[in-house]
Amino acid sequence: MRRDAERNRQRILAAAAEVFTERGLDATLDEVARAAGVGVGTVYRRFPDKESLVSELFRDRIDALVTVAEEACAAPDPWQSLVAYLEFAAAALAGDLGLRQLMMFGTYDRDQVCYARDRMGPVLTRLVERAQASGDLRPDFTATDVKMIAFMLASVAEYAASVSPDLWRRYLAMLIDGLRPSRDGISALPVPAPTALDVADLMTAHSQRLSQRR
Repeated sequence: MRRDAERNRQRILAAAAEVFTERGLDATLDEVARAAGVGVGTVYRRFPDKESLVSELFRDRIDALVTVAEEACAAPDPWQSLVAYLEFAAAALAGDLGLRQLMMFGTYDRDQVCYARDRMGPVLTRLVERAQASGDLRPDFTATDVKMIAFMLASVAEYAASVSPDLWRRYLAMLIDGLRPSRDGISALPVPAPTALDVADLMTAHSQRLSQRR
């Protein structure tokens, strides 16, 4: 019975990861139960409420971000380590609606926001200070700028998702150039600029998404 209970628990967590990633934190435990292929009563036996399920799921997400940042701090090239982490964090937020809502808006569970801040702050500070000590990063850049850049790029990703899902990478390349104290040239941009028609399509798609959420 204990093995069955643990299997159900892992199925629920896996289903919740998919549901909250795609639909955000407004998704219900009924939706999670359907995705997991179990009764909603089974979900409530493992997690007394949605908040406890979100807490366990997203602490794992935050811990994964911290682990990547710690690995980046141990890499030999401070600048490339910072760039790689920025790309990883932006991609993580771009692909996970629930994580964006939790980290960018902080309206769901303040404890999780505080947990993210306390876990991520020290390691992001080390990542930034290493790149500054090597002379590769402008001296006025801070650890909070890492998060704000990731938030900005995630917003672009959400806005452009249905037309150009990788558009955020174009703006990451531009921002990276601006983080250097000086540079000899400009980076090649990995994604072309959106056309006027693309922008019109983006606006239409975004309006439709907002209407569906109301």
